[in-house]
Amino acid sequence: MTDAPLLGGTGLDAPVAWRQGVPISRLQFIADAAALADRLPARGTMLNLSTDRYRFAVGLGAALLRRQSSLLPPNHLPDTIARLRLRFTDTYALIEAGADEHALPAVGHGGAAAASSSAAVPRIAAGHVAAYVLTSGSTGEPVPHAKAWGLLTRNARAEAARLAEMCGRADLAGMTLVATVPPQHMYGFESSVLLALLGGAAFDCGRPFYPVDIAAALARVPAPRVLVTTPFHLKALLDANLAVAPLQLIVCATAPLSPQLAARAEQVLAAPLVEIYGCTEAGQVATRRTTAGAEWLTFDGLLLAGDGAGVSVSGGHVAEPTPLADVLEVLSPTTFRLLGRANDLVNIAGKRSSLGHLDFHLNSIDGVVDGAFWMPPDADSNAGAGVVRLVAFVVAPELGKERIETALRSRVDAAFVPRRIVHVDALPRATTGKLTAAALAELAASSAVVRERR
Repeated sequence: MTDAPLLGGTGLDAPVAWRQGVPISRLQFIADAAALADRLPARGTMLNLSTDRYRFAVGLGAALLRRQSSLLPPNHLPDTIARLRLRFTDTYALIEAGADEHALPAVGHGGAAAASSSAAVPRIAAGHVAAYVLTSGSTGEPVPHAKAWGLLTRNARAEAARLAEMCGRADLAGMTLVATVPPQHMYGFESSVLLALLGGAAFDCGRPFYPVDIAAALARVPAPRVLVTTPFHLKALLDANLAVAPLQLIVCATAPLSPQLAARAEQVLAAPLVEIYGCTEAGQVATRRTTAGAEWLTFDGLLLAGDGAGVSVSGGHVAEPTPLADVLEVLSPTTFRLLGRANDLVNIAGKRSSLGHLDFHLNSIDGVVDGAFWMPPDADSNAGAGVVRLVAFVVAPELGKERIETALRSRVDAAFVPRRIVHVDALPRATTGKLTAAALAELAASSAVVRERR
């Protein structure tokens, strides 16, 4: 295809978003995006700092209409933005109010534009780079991954078709998304913003984080509702024991979800739960209904090649074969089991496991609110000097070290039972629920945790 529409999936009178229970039509979106596009710099790359999901989408649309690209970094920390500006020297910020804290040239959102019932859906060149999604490499430098609009369109359509099938529907028209993940994150970008623009759904403008806010957001939007969330947010919602408006579907990603938590969510929330597997480089790759088994099914058009730690994906919205950073057991070109991240594997006393697998068992213990294993960074290079023991950080106010150790011994090999179990008030998770190795290392330093041997 040579171009692709800015909007798709349903009629222009239908809502693309809901703000505090009030719908915003797709016609209004076209008008707002066009009005903002007229105020953007003639040239530049947009750093979209909008926290409101609709304003983020308007910024994305405006940049596309201006034939510009959006920058989606992993965070907005000063050091990240400073490094970003070295690569994208023409960067400007789209802000909601006040001054831009990064001292970038800034453009603010305006009020609602006058919508026209005769407006046509703009079309965007398929090869235009709509967004640079950035990850931080081993050097700390932002690594950009260009996302062309045509491939993003295929991506969103594939997800819309898969989720509609999960709901027993022909499409997502009329469905409302409440997402706990920010729109700048690849998962939030795909499964809220693009799923509404191109898949026919609508999203709530907010980004609820705490359980009470998630329940309130679901209550203020119309059915059928889809909760787009993470294991961290989902567990917190279930633990809060709040009344939640009926759901049609639960979508979960960013970290492995335990079968126990998936089953509990389906039982309490009375809706099927689907996990999405993906990465920044390839985008979303596959789904599974967690309670139905461990096998993942790729999105239509995506094919796997290789096995173990050497798997790549191609086809569909993945233009070139792209390596995956995980260890997979490939069952067919379209099905696999996820064994763990390639950089997540640990080897202790000749035994191998993954931190993700160990985290799964730690968080399955009754009374553990949140938990994570941590391997000291110099452990592998010093393993010959003694048996290096892992450290476990836990949020478990009612459980002592001995009870956690006993529970772990019944679940994992003795080599992986941590020598140190450190109780903390909370783990330093990002807004997506992710917990990085760097964040754990900082937590270890602040907790005076050092490597110990038996």
